[in-house]
Amino acid sequence: MFLGEYHHTIDEKGRLAIPVKLRKDLGTGAILTRGTDRCLVIYPKAAWNALATKLSQLPLSDARARSFSRMLLSGAMEVVFDKQGRALVPSYLREYATLGTNAVLAGVYDRIEVWDKTSWETYKEHHSVDENLSEFGI
Repeated sequence: MFLGEYHHTIDEKGRLAIPVKLRKDLGTGAILTRGTDRCLVIYPKAAWNALATKLSQLPLSDARARSFSRMLLSGAMEVVFDKQGRALVPSYLREYATLGTNAVLAGVYDRIEVWDKTSWETYKEHHSVDENLSEFGI
């Protein structure tokens, strides 16, 4: 399970340092792709494979399902870490998430979200744990 909030920078070559704790929990590899709310998402391969299986079962006749699958799958790439634990974030994904120099990695159960720092702060200002989720049994 991924937990916590980590602040890192993206260097001039588009590389993002992944904290050791998160890297360790990614296991043998990971997938980076577009996420919801204009962030990026890093999935361990097992979680990605489970999600991809679910996506393959969505009805092709549903435009929303096609669009969601298309955006997630077409943006996906395998994450490779260099010796310093950095992963290259391609320009098309940095543009999607409006990533500048400062990034936040947020552990969110089975995935890691990657946010532009300013976008993350804005998101937190508009959302809280005070929201009523009783409809989900929480």
